[in-house]
Amino acid sequence: MTMGFMLSGMLALVLLNVPIAVALGLVATVTILIAQGPDMLPNVALVMFEGATNFPLLAVPLFILAGAIMNASSISRRLVAFATALVGFVRGGLSMVSIGASLFFAEISGSAVADIAALGSILIPAMKRRGYSKEYAAAVCSSSASLAVIIPPSIPMILYAVMSGTSVVKLFVAGIVPGLLGAVGLAGTAYYLAVRNGFPVEERFQVKRVVETFKDAIWAFLLPLIILGGIFGGFVTATEGAALAVLAALFVGVVIYRELNLRELYRACIEGGIQTAVVMLLVAASALISTFLTEAQLPQALAHAITGLTTNTYAVLALLNVAFLILGMFLHSAAAIILVVPIVMPLVVQSGIDPIHFGLIVTLNLAIGQQTPPVASVLMAACSIARADIWSTTRVNLWFIGVLVLVLLLCTYVPALSLGLVNLFY
Repeated sequence: MTMGFMLSGMLALVLLNVPIAVALGLVATVTILIAQGPDMLPNVALVMFEGATNFPLLAVPLFILAGAIMNASSISRRLVAFATALVGFVRGGLSMVSIGASLFFAEISGSAVADIAALGSILIPAMKRRGYSKEYAAAVCSSSASLAVIIPPSIPMILYAVMSGTSVVKLFVAGIVPGLLGAVGLAGTAYYLAVRNGFPVEERFQVKRVVETFKDAIWAFLLPLIILGGIFGGFVTATEGAALAVLAALFVGVVIYRELNLRELYRACIEGGIQTAVVMLLVAASALISTFLTEAQLPQALAHAITGLTTNTYAVLALLNVAFLILGMFLHSAAAIILVVPIVMPLVVQSGIDPIHFGLIVTLNLAIGQQTPPVASVLMAACSIARADIWSTTRVNLWFIGVLVLVLLLCTYVPALSLGLVNLFY
C-alpha cells in the first residue's frame, strides 16, 4: 500500500514536469509525515545531508569536472585525429573513429553525456559533410557514447556502489570485458551498415600519420593509464583517483597543450557544477526514501513476494532486466539507480545473485535506456547536435541497440564475462 502510494505520487509529479529530485523529496516527506507523524520532520534535512556526504560520492563531481576540463583542452580533437589515422582506411571509417574515440574518452570522463558533448560536436558535422545521413551520424555517436557508463571510471557504477554497499573498484574491473565486447560489436555493426550503404573511406593507412597523431595525443592516452592504473593497483581509492584525474587534466591542459585559459576553465567549472548539482540533489532525496523504506522493511517484503513466485535465479534476473529496461526508458540513469537499487537489493541477495554481477547488469540496462525514447538523454543530445528527428534516428539506432541488448544478455547469463577478471584479481 505504502509503496504503491509512493510510486503513484512519483509518477504523477513527473508527469506534471516536476524535476525528479524534487518529486522524490516531496513524496518521501509526505509519506514520512503520514506514516510517522510531524515529529520526524526535523530528521528530513539531516538524512538528506548525510546521504549526500558519503565519501565515495566525492568521485562523482571530480570525474565530472575532469571530463569538463578535458573537453576544454582539445583532448577530444587529438583523440579523433589519432583514431582517423588508425582506422580511417576502413569503409565507413568515421563510424569506427566515433567508436574508438568514445572508447578512449570513456576511460577519462565516466559520463556518456560528456562523451557525446565532446566528440559528437566534432564527429557528427564531419560525418554529415562526408555524405553520412544525419540520422546515422547521430545514432552511431550516441550508441558509442554509452560505452562510457560500462567502461571504468563509470559514474553510474560509483552511484550503484554507494547505494548497494559494494566495491566500486571491483565494479570497474567487471566492466572492462563487457565494455570491450560492446565496442567490438558496435564496430562490426557499423562496418556492415557502411558496406551496405556505400559509406566512404576517409584516408589510406599511413604509418607516419599514425605515429604523428599518436605523439600529439600521447598525454591523452597516459591519463587513463595513470588514473585507472592507480585505482586498480591499489595505490589510490576511486575518490582519490578522481582527484588525480582533475589534477592531471589541469596539468595537460595548462602545461602540456597550453590550450586551457581562465575563461575555458571557468566554463568547465560551471558545467561541472551544474551536472554535479543535478546528481547530488537526486542522491540527497533518495537517501530520504531509502531510509524510510528500510525502516518500514518494504524492500524485504518485495523480495519475499517475488521469491514466493519463483526462486529460480535466471527467472529473477529476467524480471529485473525487464524492470530496468522499462525504467531506463523513462528515468535518467542516476535517478533509476538511486530510486530502485535500494529497493531490489534484498531480492538480489536473497536470490543468491552476486552484487557485482548485478551492478553490471544494472549499468548495461541503463546504457540501453540512454538510447531508448522517450527520455533517451544521450540520444537526445546527439540528435540536437545533428539536428535530426529522434524517432527517425531511433529506427537507425535499433541496429546498435541490438548489440547492447546482446551484450546485456551475455553478461546476465554468462557471469564469467563480468566476474572473470574480478575473481582473477580479487
